[in-house]
Formats: sequence, structure tokens, C-alpha cells
Amino acid sequence: MTLLLTLHSILRWVIVLVAVAVIVKFGIALLKRQSYDRMARGLASGFAGLMDLQLLIGTVFFVWSGLSIQGGFALRHRWEHLVVMLIAVLVAHLPSRWKQKDDLTRYRNGLVAILFSLLLVVVGVFALPGNRWLTISGL
Repeated sequence: MTLLLTLHSILRWVIVLVAVAVIVKFGIALLKRQSYDRMARGLASGFAGLMDLQLLIGTVFFVWSGLSIQGGFALRHRWEHLVVMLIAVLVAHLPSRWKQKDDLTRYRNGLVAILFSLLLVVVGVFALPGNRWLTISGL
């Protein structure tokens, strides 16, 4: 179970790094009015895929560790975390919904979706008791 928590904790930082890459790419592309290319699709898909993996690991940990209070995690906080993160994952998939839009719209909407997804991640992490941002849990 510690392995799951550690993976979940480390993957958070990988997601942040990929999100920064997406934000930089989309921001530059918006300013330069570039066409929506393979790199943009790959970064957006990679971000959504990592969010899916994070949700899977988190859900397995949630169920495996039991639906009761454990390790200082109040049940309410864990459910809030799960629900907010589920919404963040759904928002992370929105850029794939705009395939038929023009390039500028895809970049703009994708940038907003990724930023909103990251905001939800921050809210979800703060839903947990204690300061969980700067530590890698489970180590």
C-alpha cells in the first residue's frame, strides 16, 4: 500500500511538469498563431493520460486502504479529494473534444482547460488534511 501512495505522490510531480510544458507550448502557439501540431496533440494527450493513471492509482489506493479513517485521513476529506480529482481528470480531457475547431480556438480552449484542471488539482490536494504539496508520501 505504501508503494501505491508513493507512486501516486511522485506521479503528481510528473503531471505538474507535463502541465507546465503544455502551458508553455500552448501559450507560445497562441501568441505566434501557430497551427495545432503533433506536439500539441501529444502534450495534451499525455497530460490527460497521466491524469487518468493518477486517478487509477488513487482510486485503487482509496479502495485498498478501506473506506474508513486511516492514517489521519478523515473519510470526508478523502471523498472530497476523490470527487475534485475526478472532475480535474474530466476537465483534462476537454481538449480532445475540440478537434473540429480552428487552431486558435483549440489552443485557447486547451490552455484554459489545462489551467482549470491544475487549479482543481490544487484544490483537491488542499482538501486533504495537512500540507501534502511539498512531501512525497509513503517514503
